Amino acid sequence: MAIDAGHPIPQFPGDFLWGVSTSAHQIEGAAGRGPSVWDAFSGEPGKVKDGSTAEVACDHFHRYREDVALLAGLGVDAYRFSVSWPRVESPGGLDFYDRLVDELLAAGVQPVPTLFHWDLPVGLDWLERDTASRLAEYAAGVAARLGDRVSKWITINEPAEHTLLGHALGTHAPGRQLLFDALPVAHHLLLAHGLTVQALRAAGATDVALTNSHGPTWPSSQEQPDIEAAAFYDTLLNRLFAEPVLLGEYPDGLGELMPGDVAADLKVISEPLDWYGVNYYAPTRVGAPQGEEINFGGVTMPAELPFSVRQIENVPTTDFGWPVVPEALTELLTTFNSRYTTRLPPIVITENGCSYEGLDDQSRIAYHTTHLQALHQAMEAGVDVRGYFIWSLLDNFEWAEGYARRFGLVHVDYETQKRTPKASYGWYREVLRGQR
Repeated sequence: MAIDAGHPIPQFPGDFLWGVSTSAHQIEGAAGRGPSVWDAFSGEPGKVKDGSTAEVACDHFHRYREDVALLAGLGVDAYRFSVSWPRVESPGGLDFYDRLVDELLAAGVQPVPTLFHWDLPVGLDWLERDTASRLAEYAAGVAARLGDRVSKWITINEPAEHTLLGHALGTHAPGRQLLFDALPVAHHLLLAHGLTVQALRAAGATDVALTNSHGPTWPSSQEQPDIEAAAFYDTLLNRLFAEPVLLGEYPDGLGELMPGDVAADLKVISEPLDWYGVNYYAPTRVGAPQGEEINFGGVTMPAELPFSVRQIENVPTTDFGWPVVPEALTELLTTFNSRYTTRLPPIVITENGCSYEGLDDQSRIAYHTTHLQALHQAMEAGVDVRGYFIWSLLDNFEWAEGYARRFGLVHVDYETQKRTPKASYGWYREVLRGQR
């Protein structure tokens, strides 16, 4: 079947997991918790485009019951949220997640917590190896408190973005511009993942995953310099954070650049997973370096990088300027399936979403319709996909973009905190009814 927003969504397996995702820093507000590196970053002039912070965000900390009611009305099977490490380190911080988990279960919604979604407590540093052990210790405490009601766990969200944007390019917290000197951050995040898997297993967890962001990388031409640049970018985005986990080795000799006893660390990093989370938004077109600084999608790409990111032409874009290419999701999943064969556990799409304005968000409906068609095609081609989570339930604090981007199925008026379901909320509700 051709991918077309006018075509119906195919029927997925009966045990397919349908959900939505959020993250703590983007929706909770700062009430009752200590500061994170994102609080410090947002407080610096010019770091967030609209000058905003997540001090209040969606005030989910106080309004979680209202938001769980929205989840129940939507009819999702599961809700992927993140646990705020700075909140857990504050007095009574885990009490909030106790209440949230109980509220979700009472509403018939499975909680799927992510233990680290970029909001590192101030005073910790991913350049330091000890931070990996600290994450595992924190995770053990969360699992001890919630593990009697939570079965499905995610260790870390998108270590690639946290490394590249936060530590290499400096456009995300903590704002470092280390370029390739940021590689120790990648290693420590991966080690933290492996140690956290061990901590969760010790606490009795049997359903554990990592979530990575992935997307196809397309060379801007068939000229050798463009092909080589695209291959390098693909290694950074797709292989660097997948292969240590799935294969127990770094790609292309990158292990030689990592700190510590890398061979011993890789045994920890490659702890077996029960499933693998994939966040997909768009493919990337990459060419040889152009010898000048490029601003792409709000991210400044320094001239000294060995690649340059180019526009993908003749495709629609979201309000964020991201290309809409649902076929690339099929390509990504089938490529991973052939690349990692028996080493790839079942996949769950843990984020897929788009930024559009307006309550009658027909473009968002078209986006998700076509991406679900593309996902189904990948499954028909033999990829074992077990679930799909839309990003996001609510409009929220979109990191360095502030409140300028709206990814939610539910509109949030940030002055009044009024929630208004969009047309896409009603559409997803009907999709879920049709799948059961």
